[in-house]
Amino acid sequence: MLPRFDFHIHATDGKARAGTIAMQRGEIRTPAFMPVGTAATVKAMKPQDVRASGADILLGNTYHLMLRPSAERVHRLGGLHGFMGWDRPILTDSGGYQVMSLSELTKRSEEGIVFKSHLDGTRHMLSPERSMEIQRLLGSNIVMAFDELVPTTSTREVQAAAMERSMRWAKRSRDGFDAGGEHAESNALFGIQQGALDEGLRKASADALLDIGFDGYAVGGLAVGEGQEAMFGVLDYAPGQLDAAKPRYLMGVGKPDDIVGAVERGIDMFDCVLPTRSGRTGQAFTRQGPINIRNAKFAEDQGPLDPACACPTCATFTRAYVHHLVRAGEILGAMLMTEHNLWFYQALMADLRAAIAEGRLAAFANDFRATYYGKA
Repeated sequence: MLPRFDFHIHATDGKARAGTIAMQRGEIRTPAFMPVGTAATVKAMKPQDVRASGADILLGNTYHLMLRPSAERVHRLGGLHGFMGWDRPILTDSGGYQVMSLSELTKRSEEGIVFKSHLDGTRHMLSPERSMEIQRLLGSNIVMAFDELVPTTSTREVQAAAMERSMRWAKRSRDGFDAGGEHAESNALFGIQQGALDEGLRKASADALLDIGFDGYAVGGLAVGEGQEAMFGVLDYAPGQLDAAKPRYLMGVGKPDDIVGAVERGIDMFDCVLPTRSGRTGQAFTRQGPINIRNAKFAEDQGPLDPACACPTCATFTRAYVHHLVRAGEILGAMLMTEHNLWFYQALMADLRAAIAEGRLAAFANDFRATYYGKA
C-alpha cells in the first residue's frame, strides 16, 4: 500500500532540508517547484513534457476551475488527473487569493466571500466548506485551506482580524476536508500561516494551525509586493514556527534567487507563474541571469538560450531562431521558451537538493548568486 502522505527528510544543511513526500500518486522530491496549471493546463506545454522537465507535481486553481469549466463538470469527466492527462500529484490552491485579486466586487463575512466572476459577472460564494468541496470534486491530492488575504500595507488591526478569521476558516477547512470520505482518506490538507510581516501575528497563526493539525504548512501572504528583503525577514523566523516534521510551502514564489534564499531558510515547496508567463513574453532564465530574447542582439546569435542547459530547446534551436519565433508571434516561440524555463527551474531544484545532500548549500547559493546577478 502506498502511503496517503509521508514526508521524509533525507538531509539537512543549516536550515535547509532535502526530502521526499510519498503519496499514492507518486513521490515529490523536495525542495520542489510546482509548475502552475491554472486552468488544468501548464500553458504552452503538454503534460508529458512538463514531467520530462523534472516536475513531480503540478498546481491547479480552485477559483478558475470552479468558474470554467466548473468543478462539477471536471468531476463528471473523471477528475482533474484524467481530464488533463496528468497522473501524478496535483496541489490545488483554495481560491482565496484569486477571489481578492481578480474579482470585480467582493463582500466578506464570517461565512465566506461573495464575489462576481471576472469572466461574466455572475455571483458566487466561496467559503471554507465550498472550497473543500470544489477541491474534492477536482480530485486534488494536496488541498489548501481557505483563508482571507489582506495587503501587507494594511494596519496591524486589519492584519490581526484577517489572520484570526483565517484560523477560524482553517478549522472549518479541516472539518470540511475530513468529511470528504474516501477522498480525505487518500489525500492531504495543508494549512496556511498568515500574519503579514508581523512576527507576533505569525506565531499566533502558527500556534492555531498546529493545534488544528495539518499534513503540511504554507507560509502565505508573501510575494505580494513587499520586496525580497522584507520577505526574507519573515522567512528568517516563520518556518521555524511551524512543525519541522512537515513540509513547508512558500506560496507564489518566485524568482530563482528568491527560491535559493527561501530554501536556505527552510522552505520545501514553491509555485510561481514566472517561468511560464515570462517565457511567453520573451524572457528566458539562464545561469548568467535572465535575458530578453526579443532584443536585436540575438537576431543572429547561433548559440543556445543557455549553454549550460540540457533542455530539448537548447539542444536543438538557436537564440536566433527563438528570437525570430517570438518576434513573429509564432506559437512555437512560446512553447520553446516555456519548455526551457521549466527545465531551468527544475534543474535549479535538483542542484539545490544535491547541494543540501552534500553539505555545500552555502557555497552553491553564493556561487549561484554571483553568477546570476553578479553578487555573492
